[in-house]
Amino acid sequence: MIITVNPATAEPIAEYPAMTSGEVREAITLSYWDFIAWRERPLPERAMLMKRLAKLLRIEKEQHAALISLEMGKPLSQALAEVEKSALVCDYYAEHAASCLKPEESKLDGGVRGVVKFEPLGLVLGIMPWNFPFWQVFRFAAPAIMAGNGIILKHSPNVTGSAIAIEQLFRDAGFPSHLYSAVHIALDDVDRLTGFIIEHPAIQGISLTGSTAAGRAVAAKSGKALKTSVLELGGSDPYIVLDDADISQAVDSCAAARLLNSGQSCIAAKRFIVHARVFEQFERLMLQRMQSAVMGDPFEKGVEIGPLARHDLREQLHGQVTRSVAEGARLLCGGTIPEGQGFFYPPTLLSGVHKWMEVYSAETFGPVATLIEARDDSEAVLIANDTPYGLGSAVFSGNTERALAIADQLDAGCCFINSMVKSDPRMPFGGVKQSGYGRELSSYGIREFVNIKSLCYKER
Repeated sequence: MIITVNPATAEPIAEYPAMTSGEVREAITLSYWDFIAWRERPLPERAMLMKRLAKLLRIEKEQHAALISLEMGKPLSQALAEVEKSALVCDYYAEHAASCLKPEESKLDGGVRGVVKFEPLGLVLGIMPWNFPFWQVFRFAAPAIMAGNGIILKHSPNVTGSAIAIEQLFRDAGFPSHLYSAVHIALDDVDRLTGFIIEHPAIQGISLTGSTAAGRAVAAKSGKALKTSVLELGGSDPYIVLDDADISQAVDSCAAARLLNSGQSCIAAKRFIVHARVFEQFERLMLQRMQSAVMGDPFEKGVEIGPLARHDLREQLHGQVTRSVAEGARLLCGGTIPEGQGFFYPPTLLSGVHKWMEVYSAETFGPVATLIEARDDSEAVLIANDTPYGLGSAVFSGNTERALAIADQLDAGCCFINSMVKSDPRMPFGGVKQSGYGRELSSYGIREFVNIKSLCYKER
């Protein structure tokens, strides 16, 4: 049995039956037969249904946003934005899939013509997390389905209601009934049944968004089965603030990037590497901003920070903070577990962070910001890259050329200048090092789960 819990009250929401091996096998079989028919549907027909899906998301956004907030604690305004963004990615691939998948032609030697085609692979298994329960799913599913594939979704158990709602959305939009199927697996059966799904011959690709540990496990299983995979894993994103930056603007962007989704995002800003000449000013303004953030019921207007999604996540985060303070970090605000119901954790600011402290390079999944002082640009780059992760990054400077020169030296999948890191359907998204491999979104994302077939023939 799967039980979902409201993280704002710690009270149960609903119970769902967990699937058996036989039920999972049946779901895969039904999805496979729908895929066989779907891959023959022309792109304009696929696009029509994807457009209809986007429209449904917008029509029903209030109810889906409320479900997101109820299940994982996201402030309602942010949940509404998540549903809107999910509709946006459906629209994007409805409009651009044809150009992304257009065959590429070339002339070879001896009058031979070469054609590169992008054909569907089969069923793609999506293993998705709870922190963006709609956006993470649509980010991977919309391009995969537009490419002609079918989807098996293994969502995080604490957002099972969201998984069911998304499955219903696809059906209501007119997609084949089982082309997109969610399987519901209890936590104590995840390893066994996930391995079973990966090994199933109908599954031809795996997309995981989750922790680095989960990524290693899935990569090992998919590699053993010789199946392609895309891994979007953890991050410890550095935000470099140079001495010529607009400090007030930098603080606004940095705080927003740290507190979005109550800090529970792989691309959230986590380490603020600030030039020595502006360090005190940045620290003072950042402290004011963190202290002014309103924490509370995610359904209340004006709340910026809701609860963390689970009790164990709060305990893990608090342990990182207390160990780092014991190692010499200065606790400027927060850092205590509040009394009362729910899994709340206050905005927390740690300064004077150095290399030997846990928060120097580790991923902190919650509203905890760390300040690290750098003497110059070169040291800032060294500190930024001194982490096993390489997902997002940002540079704040009044000199674009200086910022771009630093961006070129950062080991990350993306870098934003004078703004917070965001994913966008028009740009590829993914990381390097222990932040994973492969790309989602844009033309790069839709081509991750296709057979790139070469055809050569001589015209007669």
